[in-house]
Amino acid sequence: MKKTPFVSLEKLKEITDAYPTPFHLYDEKGIRDNARALMEAFSWNRGFKEFFAVKALPNPFIIGLLREYGCGCDCSSMTELMMAKALDCHPGEIMFSSNDTPPEEFAFANAIGGIINLDDITHIPFVEKALGGIPKTISCRYNPGGLFTISNDIMDNPGDAKYGMTTEQIFDAFRILKEKGAENFGIHAFLASNTVTNEYYPMLAKVLFELAVRLNQETGAHISFINLSGGIGIPYSPDQDPNDIRVIGEGVRKVYEEVLTPAGMDDVAIYTELGRFMTGPYGCLVTRAIHEKHTHKEYIGVDACAVNLMRPAMYGAYHHITVMGKEGQPCDHMYDVTGSLCENNDKFAIDRYLPKIDMGDLLVIHDTGAHGFAMGYNYNGKLKSAEILLRSDGSFSLIRRAETPEDYFATFDIFPELHRKLLGEA
Repeated sequence: MKKTPFVSLEKLKEITDAYPTPFHLYDEKGIRDNARALMEAFSWNRGFKEFFAVKALPNPFIIGLLREYGCGCDCSSMTELMMAKALDCHPGEIMFSSNDTPPEEFAFANAIGGIINLDDITHIPFVEKALGGIPKTISCRYNPGGLFTISNDIMDNPGDAKYGMTTEQIFDAFRILKEKGAENFGIHAFLASNTVTNEYYPMLAKVLFELAVRLNQETGAHISFINLSGGIGIPYSPDQDPNDIRVIGEGVRKVYEEVLTPAGMDDVAIYTELGRFMTGPYGCLVTRAIHEKHTHKEYIGVDACAVNLMRPAMYGAYHHITVMGKEGQPCDHMYDVTGSLCENNDKFAIDRYLPKIDMGDLLVIHDTGAHGFAMGYNYNGKLKSAEILLRSDGSFSLIRRAETPEDYFATFDIFPELHRKLLGEA
């Protein structure tokens, strides 16, 4: 699959005249089209709801776009819950999936109408104490253990993950919760990450649907929803083919009719918590070549660094790079594309063949619309970049300004004299 930027060089020059690099740029049209496709793919299920994984792209303007298509919010922290509340999410539109959770976060989630997704059976008394009781609607996270395979390929290792309950524990949890007053139950599982195959969701659905039937029959619990969570990935590399959400939705429908419908459970709603799939391909990191170095290797230094996109440094992840305006030129120069952190792994590409890069060239680093800006940090005193939305009509809007030194030093305001000196005011 050929990877092409969703923005032209001419438009980028217009944007960079207004806002300096580096910045993350998002494609409104792509996000909207993808949200519509997801809703159509699961329209067969009356209760279907997507709870966008806020951790993937915690920007209220982007989440606001998804809210227009009926998406709720999947939250994992107090600040994400606060953002969902500020976006006017109604009761039942927030899923709170967390682990090692402070009691005040459970209490806040419940107070704003969030659905609590318990990560462990020991959280039952913890939540009961924090809330003064068990909510009428509650979910439990399931981890079957072992390896998760598709077509004899190992997709992930749930048994090595810290999340979820064992099979025995989830049965015990449902019985205990039912005795304590829970009336509507959900099941949640995340068994593989960033899968680029249309088979993952249907296979996960079969596991959870069969579990749901057993739980209903053996505990008498009413299963009101099954949350397939995330895991549908995107093709970071040009040699990968993208998932087809309509094929995936049809695959889940078939399993639903094979397993749940005969058991009299055709009122079960399907929930998803997609993040990467929803926004990943519709974001890019725009950066500029500012240095070149010719030593044991050929290096191109850019004005972005791992602070702006951690995945290559943290995971060795591949992100495609387009040298804007040189798409038709041969990729006959091998470079390491580096940032300025005092860490040798601060590289966006290693031994990557690209067109000849000249100083001042704009580079687009693809697929940063999820877990890009969100994973930013301030090591070396680096500041997080701006976020800009490319509107469907071709205009663009700043939806988060770049951090400033004032932001970086803000928490020293408890020492007024030092704070003034840091800001050059004394």
